[in-house]
Order: sequence, then C-alpha cells, then structure tokens
Amino acid sequence: MTGSGKSEIRKQVLARRDALPAAERRALSERITRRLLALEACRDARCVMAYVSFGSEFETASFIADVLAQGKTLVLPRVERGSRNLQLYAVADPARELAPGVWGIPQPRADLCPPVPASRLDFVLVPGVAVTRRCERLGYGGGFYDGFIRALTRRPPLVVAAFSLQVVPTLPTSETDQRVDLVVTEDAEYCAVITGPGS
Repeated sequence: MTGSGKSEIRKQVLARRDALPAAERRALSERITRRLLALEACRDARCVMAYVSFGSEFETASFIADVLAQGKTLVLPRVERGSRNLQLYAVADPARELAPGVWGIPQPRADLCPPVPASRLDFVLVPGVAVTRRCERLGYGGGFYDGFIRALTRRPPLVVAAFSLQVVPTLPTSETDQRVDLVVTEDAEYCAVITGPGS
C-alpha cells in the first residue's frame, strides 16, 4: 500500500480518537498510565523519555508527574524541524522549563535544560497515531521517531501508549518504518514482555 494508504488510515484513526469525549479520554488515559507504571521495564528505569501530549492523544501528564515523583530522570524531545531530528533534554520542572515549539507543542527550553545522550535512556514512550498487535506503528508522517529509533546504538524498551480504538489489523510499512517493543492500551498489552532496561 502506498503513502496514500497511510494517509487514509491516519485520517480514519484520528477521527475516531478525536470523537472520544474528553472525560472518557481522561479515564482511559488513567488506565493506560497505571499499566505503564506497572511495567517492570518502567519501574526499573532510571532515565525515562516521554513526550508532552497534545490534542486527543493519550494524556501523558500523569505519567510524567509520576516519573518525576519517583526521582527518575525525565527526558523530553525537542523537535528540530529543519534537520528532522529529535534533540533530547532532561526536564526537572515542566511548568518552568517548557515552551511552545513546533505545532505549539510544549518542548524543553534549551537554555534551561541539559542535553541527554540517547545512550542514557532506559525506557522510551513513543507517540503514535495507529498501531498493530505486532507493534507496527504509524506516526504523524514527519518521520522524526522513525529516524530517532533507527539511530539508536543501544535500544531501550520502546513503548507506544494508545487507546484500543487506535489498534488496527494491518499497516502499510516500508523499510524506513520502525516497530516498537510493546503497545499498551487501556485493557491489553501487545508484543513480547519486556523485563528491564536494555533488554
């Protein structure tokens, strides 16, 4: 299937996700967050990469707050649109250290947050529009995370948190598309169980 096939799936899944009432989205996000925090790989991780959710995405605020409350290093990405890269920064105080970036999504202020090498990551929460039970992932089309995953020299557990309505039977994939290790929804987990950082 061509890129137009991806566009159609992206459009359909985003429409379903956008149709979720805010209260239901919040409740489902809380259930997903509990599942994420219960993962052994997450519990054992010292350095956790997440992202700031926007629109109708799984709400990451509670997950981020818990990572910080546990004394772990929280890493958030800064999108460099020109180079199509993700730059990683440690964030200790999201309220003070984030500013609107590309597409208005809050991202780390480079003048306040220290850079972090990807080799330090023990657990990575990856955004996605659609996923399969085989852990194939469809993003927003920018290729930022596919490039980030391809460039990893040490691969930590890569996890997509998604609502069950984002799980589709199949996805058109190309050689540049990167799978993740686990998909966590409000009532299921798909793919091999990950046991700890670096596994």
